[in-house]
Amino acid sequence: MLHRLPRAVKMDERPGLRAAVLGVVLGAGAYYCYCRWHRAKGRAGRRGETRVPPSVREEIPPSPHSMDADTLQKLIHLLKATDDPLIQEQALITLSNSAAFSVNQDIIRNLDGLSVIGGMLLDCTPAVKEKALNALNNLSMNIKNQEEIQVYITHVCKNIESAPLNSDLQLAGLRLLTNISVTNDYHDKMINQIPCLLHLLSEGSERTQIQVLKVLVNLSANPATTRHFLKAQMPSLPLLFDNCINRDILLRALVFAANLRRNMNNEDSIMTEDEYSEDSVFSMLCRDSKTFAQKLASLLHHPDTDVKEQVVRILTQ
Repeated sequence: MLHRLPRAVKMDERPGLRAAVLGVVLGAGAYYCYCRWHRAKGRAGRRGETRVPPSVREEIPPSPHSMDADTLQKLIHLLKATDDPLIQEQALITLSNSAAFSVNQDIIRNLDGLSVIGGMLLDCTPAVKEKALNALNNLSMNIKNQEEIQVYITHVCKNIESAPLNSDLQLAGLRLLTNISVTNDYHDKMINQIPCLLHLLSEGSERTQIQVLKVLVNLSANPATTRHFLKAQMPSLPLLFDNCINRDILLRALVFAANLRRNMNNEDSIMTEDEYSEDSVFSMLCRDSKTFAQKLASLLHHPDTDVKEQVVRILTQ
């Protein structure tokens, strides 16, 4: 006699199961927030504000990072097991929050959580990818974690390029690249992204421009990237060097330009001018650009001291 095997039940077909799982995930997130609240209240008390009564304090977990390895492992296993976007998002948010604490960064890595979270960048919904990037961003504050996260740089760059302009997904990817690019170790994996980054710098909102420039400043500090930057096209680059530009954008744009000028002057082989087109970064910043020179002269009168220091740095190289 043949017996029919039970059909696998999807999460969205069992609302009760979905609610129960979400309850566990949200409970972990609420626990994190509760601990953060407790720590903030403790600091407030030390500043002379109302303290939490001792009888209440005794019932509150003493440490905000005390989400134990067992709980973190359950969240990671949940990410592996479910294809429900809502549950994936909530689990990633909870992991991201817990990864704000260094002890959890090591635990998540040791539980193989980095590969699970990194795998969410491939074929999940944009909202899930964004939450995965946020989690990896917090986890990337750990040098050992960066060694594992760097294998996903290509996927991060693809998500940045394909995401809607100025979207949360795009910004999350840029934030992760900022952390990963602090050292020169993985710059070679980002060089091909330079045209895309310059496009975002030209077309993006101020928020996007600031985040892009954080990456560009890190990359341009490495002499190995200089030729790639100078050959890239960005005819609108001089527009960033204006007194009316947002100070955070202007200052970072000046640091970016100063880094390139310094590296160019230290590397004679870069100075073959016929390699560069009229719209190249080299032509905008280095090839006797009257527009750029005039803007720098004007910026010498900028009210911000840091801006003027970077202008002087460029002019004296």
